[in-house]
Amino acid sequence: MSDALFCWCRAGFEPELAAELSERAAYANVPGYARTQRNSGFVEFVSEDAPALSRALPFASLIFARQKLLRLADLHGVDPKDRITPILAALEATPRQLFGELWVEHPDSDGGKPLAGLARSFGNALRPALRKAGWLARADDAGKPRLHVIFLAGDHVVLALGDPRDGSPWPLGIPRLRMHADAPSRSALKLEEALLTLLGDDERQRLLRDGMRGADLGAAPGGWTWVLVRNGLHVTSIDNGPLRQHLLDSGRVDHLRADGFQWQPKAPLDWMVCDMVEQPRRVAERMATWLREGWCRHAIFNLKLPMKKRWDETRLCLQLFEQQAHRPLQIRARQLFHDREEITVFATTRGG
Repeated sequence: MSDALFCWCRAGFEPELAAELSERAAYANVPGYARTQRNSGFVEFVSEDAPALSRALPFASLIFARQKLLRLADLHGVDPKDRITPILAALEATPRQLFGELWVEHPDSDGGKPLAGLARSFGNALRPALRKAGWLARADDAGKPRLHVIFLAGDHVVLALGDPRDGSPWPLGIPRLRMHADAPSRSALKLEEALLTLLGDDERQRLLRDGMRGADLGAAPGGWTWVLVRNGLHVTSIDNGPLRQHLLDSGRVDHLRADGFQWQPKAPLDWMVCDMVEQPRRVAERMATWLREGWCRHAIFNLKLPMKKRWDETRLCLQLFEQQAHRPLQIRARQLFHDREEITVFATTRGG
């Protein structure tokens, strides 16, 4: 039986994830406590009723977690000469089930990255042993639970269960995106990841259609504008700074040299995106104005967080945004892999 949630996060943001899990567990009336170490890249929330807590905290609702798993076993002092035997023994102490996939992982941290080679090679050795013992399907089956084998050290292994319907579809919760040669800046990766992470497949098809119109506030040099254009939108890019010339040559971009916090469209738009370096509460208030006044139906924006009390500021800004919008919204937020000291928010009018 699972005794804890195991969640990956950005190294350095363990206190924020621990605070988020603790507050939401208390709200769900599930007792437990967060355990972590700064810069480890993960948080464990120990609870006698971890499955109930997992049900109460769907992955899509979590902001600072890259992945959510149920911990099955925590194995210390594993003999490097034979790691497979104790793993199989630990699984025998859990309810029998068939896993669809095996993921062998390590923390995305300075301390965890040296374990990458071990994780890759060990997966090749463990996979046939699991199949022989009846724990792993003969062929990958994405519909069944995943078995995560996590190396925290050469002799410290965590076994965890992942639900493909309630978690990230990528190992470590990290989508492997490549920087396109034509992208004006690396910030394009943030919006690409946001569209993959915060919208479902059907939503991307429905909400991002050729011929839609959008605005990019604080656009220069044009990374987010470039992503919208690649998705078929006509974009009004607002910034006093210059855009890359090939964006202007596309015929889909109008560049207005204006203040992104003061500009407003003459007619309602489908989309507004914003990645401006401003105080997060000021951004939240301005984004709320856009939704409240009906200037756009869908929005993606970043909130740059302070150095301290980042969970408190996140909660406050999202509450402020929702309250000042004065209309029913669907809101999702996540600290993305390509984010740094910020979170990315997607908001859409209900029924939009």
